[in-house]
Amino acid sequence: MNDTIEARAEAKGLRMTDQRRVIARVLDQSDDHPDVEELYGRASAVDARISIATVYRAVKLFEEAGLLEKHEFRDGRARYEDAERDHHDHLIDMNSGEVIEFCDPEIEALQEKIAEKLGYRLKGHRLELYGVPLKKS
Repeated sequence: MNDTIEARAEAKGLRMTDQRRVIARVLDQSDDHPDVEELYGRASAVDARISIATVYRAVKLFEEAGLLEKHEFRDGRARYEDAERDHHDHLIDMNSGEVIEFCDPEIEALQEKIAEKLGYRLKGHRLELYGVPLKKS
């Protein structure tokens, strides 16, 4: 991914207000999967004039434009990440809510093989694993 959410939004012709630019930059700087409340906290720390309603509207706009991907990891919160990040899967710690990104070539190959066996060419997938930490001995 060579460009930013802000640049891709502009390329799609979205009207980019100063507040939307701040929200886009906050999203670009996120290495986690923030929900709207977390985005609001981060964005309002940069520009105190940003309201939570503005963040909700911006996130919806960016998602509808295909710039953000929405995830719901069974915790009642919609979380977001850049839709153009490199492919990865997610392991969600059911105790802490931590989301761990991973990519495993064996899993990727197996999914392709399963799709082919069933008569399909795989065009995409989303894998979410839910677990609890193993007890340390």
